[in-house]
Amino acid sequence: MAERAQVSSVEAVESFRADLIVFQSRVRAVLEEACDEVLRAKVWVQIDRRRYWKAEARRRSGTLEKARADLSSARLSQFNESTTLQSVMVQRAERADREARAKIAVLKKWDRELENRTDPLLKLVTQLQWFIAGDMAHAVAYLAKAVRTLEAYADVVQPGASTAPVKTKTGANSGRGK
Repeated sequence: MAERAQVSSVEAVESFRADLIVFQSRVRAVLEEACDEVLRAKVWVQIDRRRYWKAEARRRSGTLEKARADLSSARLSQFNESTTLQSVMVQRAERADREARAKIAVLKKWDRELENRTDPLLKLVTQLQWFIAGDMAHAVAYLAKAVRTLEAYADVVQPGASTAPVKTKTGANSGRGK
């Protein structure tokens, strides 16, 4: 067994610790951004789009009722004018009304599907955030302590180390006088 440890570079351990701190901060930012994006998507589907399409459905339903009323009054009018334009307007309004109702149905489906797909992934991201905040922080602290211990060890070993040239078994200095 060697009398002393062969520590070649305390700076390498310190450099790794610094890189680990940078990695930790970058990963934390990326994970927070991912959670924020999921939250924004949920808000967009659950609130923004739902509110928009419900208002649009009300507006289109009103347009449909007006088109039907116009068709009805054109049919009842005493003038013999064509009701083709009013019929076309009713058909367009009915298509638009069906589209709005279909969008609301799709949003309800997306809302459920989004929850089912994102919740397990968000749970994993949360676990990773806890790991980064907890275990990685402990690793950084451990490395700082290791660096201090190695530096203290290096300071203790160096004062007692001999600076005289090493002699071979024959007593001659290596590399001299041959």
